[in-house]
This record gives sequence, structure tokens and C-alpha cells, in this order.
Amino acid sequence: MADEAKWYVVHTYSGYENKVKETILKVVENRKLHSLITEVMIPTEKAMEKTEKGEMKEVEYKVFPSYVLVKMILTDDTWSVVRNIRGVTGFVGPGSKPVPLSDREVHALGVEREKTVEVNFKIGDSVRITAGTMNGFIGIVRSIDNEALTADVEVSMFGRETLATVSISQVERADEL
Repeated sequence: MADEAKWYVVHTYSGYENKVKETILKVVENRKLHSLITEVMIPTEKAMEKTEKGEMKEVEYKVFPSYVLVKMILTDDTWSVVRNIRGVTGFVGPGSKPVPLSDREVHALGVEREKTVEVNFKIGDSVRITAGTMNGFIGIVRSIDNEALTADVEVSMFGRETLATVSISQVERADEL
């Protein structure tokens, strides 16, 4: 097909994100729609939090609760497949008419990684998180994973230090004041 698959945002009932994702993937498998619906994802972020007992625990948060991202070629069939899944309330767009995410939005959401990511910070540097649920937080880089393209940043949240794993593309050096 001449069309290239684009990312669309699907709104779901609260708590139905995982079920909607699983159902879409099952329908794609059963109807052999792999070439039309190529990816389904629920953006999440992991963070380290201290429990009441003082132990560190890794927690995963949905970045956009009640939303699922679907990369697909929009046809009447793919629209119908996704729209009629139990738990889906519609596509994001005017009048529930699907509008694909722009390349800038896809990059800002960290949905697709750039082929090369320039890292202008190192372990111990003060950095600012520029996207996601931690947007605007300033913290210290504790580790960098070049393979996964993530950095562990220690931020102060609710009066305690919390380790957050974020995409390298969502981190920039904090300017010295």
C-alpha cells in the first residue's frame, strides 16, 4: 500500500487500556491485519519509590490513563475494527474522526525513538526532564543506559528522593544559574 502507517490515539474507559490493547492484537492476528495495524502501545514510565517501610520499589505508571496508541493505516476496516472493540469510546479528533499524531507529537511522546540520540549530559549532572509525567522536574543523573536509551534521574518528590527512569530524549542539561 502507498499509505504509511501513522499513530492514532484511541480513548478507552478508565482501566480498560490493557484489555483494549490485547483485544486489538487478537483481532489483528485473527483477521491477518498485520500490514494495516502494525503496533499498539500504552505509554508507561517506571519510577522508584520508597514504601512506607523505607524499601525502594519500582512502580510503573500509565503516562496517559484511558488512552491507547495505535499505529495503523486508516481504512474503513481498520477504523471499524478499533472503534468497535469493547472499552473503546472513540478516536481522538474532531467528532471522533481519527487524526494522526504529527511527527513532532510522536517524538515528544517518546513513542518512536530517533535512530541516534545525542547525550549532552553525564552521570552526576543536574538535568531537567522535558516530557512525560515528570515534565519540569530537575534532578541528578544516577545512571545512563545507552542500549535502552534511558537515564535514571533522582528527583525530589513529595519531600523525598525518587529515582525515575526516563527516555534520554526527554532529558536536557539544566542550565547553570
